[in-house]
Amino acid sequence: MQESPWGHDVLAATEMTLQLARLMEHAGNFVAVFDPEDRLRFANRAFRAAWFVSDGEDLLWSDLMRRNYHARQGTVIAAADFESWLRSTQARRGKNGFRAFETDLHDGRWLWMTETMQPDGWMLCVASDISSIRADERALRQDRDFAIKASQTDELTGLPSRRYVMGKLGELVGSPGEADGDVGCLAVLDIDNFKYINDRFGHGVGDAVLKDFAITIQRHVRKTDILGRVGGEEFMLILPATTMADAETIVQRMLVAVRHSRPVSEQASFRYTFSAGLAWIARSDDPGDVYRRADLALYAAKMRGRDQISIEVQPHRSLGATIASSSE
Repeated sequence: MQESPWGHDVLAATEMTLQLARLMEHAGNFVAVFDPEDRLRFANRAFRAAWFVSDGEDLLWSDLMRRNYHARQGTVIAAADFESWLRSTQARRGKNGFRAFETDLHDGRWLWMTETMQPDGWMLCVASDISSIRADERALRQDRDFAIKASQTDELTGLPSRRYVMGKLGELVGSPGEADGDVGCLAVLDIDNFKYINDRFGHGVGDAVLKDFAITIQRHVRKTDILGRVGGEEFMLILPATTMADAETIVQRMLVAVRHSRPVSEQASFRYTFSAGLAWIARSDDPGDVYRRADLALYAAKMRGRDQISIEVQPHRSLGATIASSSE
């Protein structure tokens, strides 16, 4: 008879799975599983009750949060602008293998929440009720968490800051595994002719372009990717476990989306573009060197006419720093 990974036959393994599902369903903790698209695929009874999920619903996490925010139920979201809060939170959600934090519900309960992330994008969320902890202690820790988040967030766009994304790049190149093995790609994105936009239309339009760019690009960012603003009109996109061909396809979609975006409602004809430089990321790479190589590729894209991608030739596969250009 066929053996399961646990050394039991298939029937025993099936029974074990069913028992595990029953235990999770009736557990006192709040348990949920989200897929790589951040869609709810499993929620036990406690989670469904706390976040007002009906049996059989498979909502996106963003839609669940949006619905509960407007109904003033579920998680307390202390933000006047929900969509800005959502963009900022999604830019960090699922970017760590494991994350733990405190949150509160509208019904007065205080929760200790953990998120365990798989490399393929599946996430397990488990929360425990810690309402018995003194309110002043909870408030102190929450103030600390807010301060940390603020220090790692670009105020204008709500995206992670340079410090945050460079830290994530450092974690990626330092991840365990075969030395010098490819672990993903880095894209440096830069809005074309941004100084001209500021000079010609004013800084108000410039800020609108930066915000629109962040919103437009983030729509095409996967849960495992990390997007941040590193300064001025320059942004950085980390694409873990991604081939160069796939990274190029993703950034090409972003190029098209930005071309069609109209960030200034009173000027329907106003449009803008961006250029991108792509570099491979390998274990043991120096984060600053990876960024420099992607930035050199970006420079090549600018020199070749903007609104396109340039890709470096992977250093350990080719001598020199030759840049291969790619555009639609």
